[in-house]
Amino acid sequence: MSEPVKLSVVYYSSTGNIAEIANALVAEAEAAGAEVRLRRAPELAPDAAVDSNPAWRAHLEATRSVPEVTAEDVVWADAVLFGSPTRYGNIAAQLKQFIDSLGGEWQQGLLADKAYSGFTSSATQHGGQESTLLALYNSIHHFGGIIVSPGYTDGSKFVDGNPYGTSHVDAQGEIKVGEQTRTAAAVQAKRVVRVAAALKGAA
Repeated sequence: MSEPVKLSVVYYSSTGNIAEIANALVAEAEAAGAEVRLRRAPELAPDAAVDSNPAWRAHLEATRSVPEVTAEDVVWADAVLFGSPTRYGNIAAQLKQFIDSLGGEWQQGLLADKAYSGFTSSATQHGGQESTLLALYNSIHHFGGIIVSPGYTDGSKFVDGNPYGTSHVDAQGEIKVGEQTRTAAAVQAKRVVRVAAALKGAA
């Protein structure tokens, strides 16, 4: 029997939406047979910024048990799912800082030939979700990674409408992660595991 796909779900979340999507992706990937690591990017914002939003502080304290990501978590994986809220149409500095720290692994070719995909959330419907994922994928091109976007490979994707990756609109905290987002996460996780397994088998 072939070895299971090794998948790292690496995310940054300030108030919890991205963390919730990350957990949904973990559950779906494990159901698809993958061995999964859930990792969070370290918080870089000063305490004054975190404390300015009670939900931010509460989420940070509630997720301290989730291990912080290291380069080894990416090197270990056959596939990586990166998640970040959108920040001015780009990924959050906390996740970008981790990605930027992977220069040594990149130079050794240890980031290449893996399956990568992304997920995001925004406060508003046109708040930069697609540009955030496209910006994330710029780094994957430099890695020599293989981008596995969900595309319109499932009928449900015509409902959520984002072929670049799972995304959520929270309307400044008014809209919780719901079935539409969870369905998108299921499609994405299963596709990433399936493609990673094919790549692993062909290696």
